[in-house]
Amino acid sequence: MSDIVLSSSVRQNLLSLQSTAELLSTTQTRLATGKKVNTALDNPTNYFTAAGLDARASDINNLLDGIGNGVQVLQAANTGITSLQKLVDSAKSIANQALQTPVGYTKSSATSSAIAGATASNLLGTPDTAATLTGTAVATLAASSALTAAAGGGFVAGDTIIVNGTTINITAAGTGVNALTTDPDGTINLNTTATAAADTDDLTTAITTALGGGTATAAIATNQVTLTAGNASDSITLGGTALAKIGLTAGTTAPTSSHEAETLTIAAIDGSPAQTITFGTGTDQVNTLDGLNAKLAKSNLQASISSTGVLTFTTSNDEASFDLSSGSIFGGTAVSGFLGSLTIAGPAEDVNSQNTRASLVNQYNTVIDQIRTTAQDSSFNGVNLLNGDQLKLTFNETGKSTLNITGVLFNPEGLGLSSLTKGADFVDNASTNKVLTSLNDASTSLRSQASAFGSNLSVVQIRQDFSKNLINVLQTGSANLTLADTNEEAANSQALSTRQSIAVSALALANQSQQSVLQLLR
Repeated sequence: MSDIVLSSSVRQNLLSLQSTAELLSTTQTRLATGKKVNTALDNPTNYFTAAGLDARASDINNLLDGIGNGVQVLQAANTGITSLQKLVDSAKSIANQALQTPVGYTKSSATSSAIAGATASNLLGTPDTAATLTGTAVATLAASSALTAAAGGGFVAGDTIIVNGTTINITAAGTGVNALTTDPDGTINLNTTATAAADTDDLTTAITTALGGGTATAAIATNQVTLTAGNASDSITLGGTALAKIGLTAGTTAPTSSHEAETLTIAAIDGSPAQTITFGTGTDQVNTLDGLNAKLAKSNLQASISSTGVLTFTTSNDEASFDLSSGSIFGGTAVSGFLGSLTIAGPAEDVNSQNTRASLVNQYNTVIDQIRTTAQDSSFNGVNLLNGDQLKLTFNETGKSTLNITGVLFNPEGLGLSSLTKGADFVDNASTNKVLTSLNDASTSLRSQASAFGSNLSVVQIRQDFSKNLINVLQTGSANLTLADTNEEAANSQALSTRQSIAVSALALANQSQQSVLQLLR
């Protein structure tokens, strides 16, 4: 084509037409693609910047699938926990039914010997030893002298002996008739008689009367007088001017009791603490049935007393199956002391009640099996956070922003639960309460883990929304760099079409001069 020569005007119009056609082609491409930057030649900076933004948006978009799966894994775990909680609540209901079932045993008991004088308000009963006073100065009473002792001098009119508040007056010798009289105020007048034997009998009678009668005694023998209170709870109080003449001194002698400070030790019963109970009237000592039962409650025991003073210890309803003869449960000085050797009877099963409890064991074990399968089925896409699996989520394209979620083992063993055994579990309240304690612990674990998974799910969902919004930001930024203004490009297309038409007309005019030369040549 180099041998073709165009005129200046034609060439100029041709160049203009080519430029217009090129611009028109570019505009049409922008309208067709919607982009003003389609290649690096259009705008290298915008093209490569937009490509980088699109690439990052694509990478993050690819991570959204994993994040979405993570959300579903967490929701599957949360659904599993909700079902497990309902199953645990069902197991609790079964255990509570066992608590409401009649006691499955005739309870074990330990029975004491009869305690003399013991009542609910006085477990110590009658002390074993009465008060006793002994004197040794009295000699044989002379027959010729009124109550005159051969040793230590004799009584004289006006001498007094005071025994437990009652005054015995020694008066002048009498005739032997009415030797012993009592005044209206309770004072005893002792008149002497003619013989030593009579005097001794009169004195013994007077002192015995002053002691209170009954089984209280006053014995006067050669050279000795002995006073003994009739009741073990009584004491002897003496006074008066004639005490030295019968070998006694003023004061009070109280009865002694071997029951004071005796101890009863009780070993640990099915987890209850061992304890020592001290009988007596001192601080923190026990002498009433109510006080004893307050102590026994710590060992899941209770006591009762019969009308004959027999004290019986029995297990409470909670420990109805416990055998008090298993091991050395009772000890201390009170055993074989005032309690005597305890007679222990073991528990006896109530067949009907135990059959009911065995049925509840079967129901409970069915629930435990469902807990196991529910935990195993709480998976999504092969990941089970209730079976100890781990979930790792990546949130950015560099892999530096991650979240690791550690699963838990929420089968029955992981929750601290296990199947029950007939005849060993639910047999009484104590064994049932142990199961309830395990169920309550399992509920606490489930609630705590549900909260943890809920927190993780919230984090994942927030990051999911963040990634979606970030992709939008990146894609918008890319579009701002590369997208064309279709309105502007449409206007450009119209203008370029007009320009092209004008250029074609101008080219035709430019060619007319050459047509004129052609006409001349013709």
